[in-house]
Formats: sequence, C-alpha cells, structure tokens
Amino acid sequence: MKPLNTLLLVGAAASALLLSACASGPSSASARPVLYPNATLNRVGDAQGQAEVSACMARAQTAGLAPSENSNEVGRRAGEGAAVTGVAAAIGALVSGRGSDVLRAGVTGAAVGGSAGAVSGAFHNDRPNGVYRQFVQRCLGERGFDVIGWN
Repeated sequence: MKPLNTLLLVGAAASALLLSACASGPSSASARPVLYPNATLNRVGDAQGQAEVSACMARAQTAGLAPSENSNEVGRRAGEGAAVTGVAAAIGALVSGRGSDVLRAGVTGAAVGGSAGAVSGAFHNDRPNGVYRQFVQRCLGERGFDVIGWN
C-alpha cells in the first residue's frame, strides 16, 4: 500500500472515530433523563431538578452500574475485521497466482480490516444500560419526579 493511501485510510478512520464519539441522543449511553414538569419539578425548579438527576445518576454508578453496557464492541469488531479481511486478502493472492505476496497481502488486509472493524465497533459501542436507566428513573420517582424519556 502506498504511503498516501495509508495516510488517507488512517485519517478516515480517525475522523469516523471522532464523529462517533460525539454522537448522542436518546439511544446513547450519555443521554440524561427528561423530567415531566409535574408538581415537584414546578415547585423546586429546573436547576434543582437537574441537580437531582445528577445525584441519581451518581447513586446508580456508586451502586456499580454503568451508563453503557461496555460490550467491548470496538475490540471485537476490530478482531473480526482483521481476521476476515486478512484471510480474504491472502486467499486472493493465492488465487491470482501471486504466491510470493500471500504474507504481505494477508498483513495488509488484516490492517485494513482491523481498522474498518474498529470504526464499525465505535458506531455500535454506545449502547445504554437498561438496568442503569431503571435505577435512575426509580431514584427520581422516589424523589417525586416523573421521567418521560432520555435525551
């Protein structure tokens, strides 16, 4: 692989990882509860409501719960990509009659596949932990707040 192609591939992978790290929303592990403006929230105000949200989130983490499932999706997909693409590239070199290039094709394919798998895993790694969310919602409910979703 030419140095320019390698640089472009690394740059694209880094950009994708940065973009995926910035992803948020209701299905993100970094989401926060949205409180319905019930009597409790109206009485204490938004600032105190958000302080209570933060306190319940901290309480869940102190109880050993994490906001995300921590499935190590990035590492798993990087390994899969490296293995599949490395083997495919090596077989391609054998089939095309380039027997002397099998090792180099396999290593290059593994590098490309591992990078692609890591980027794919980064996009799938931010899964919220349902037990964590239930804990936070129950904590807020016991304090008189009504959670209507996560954002």
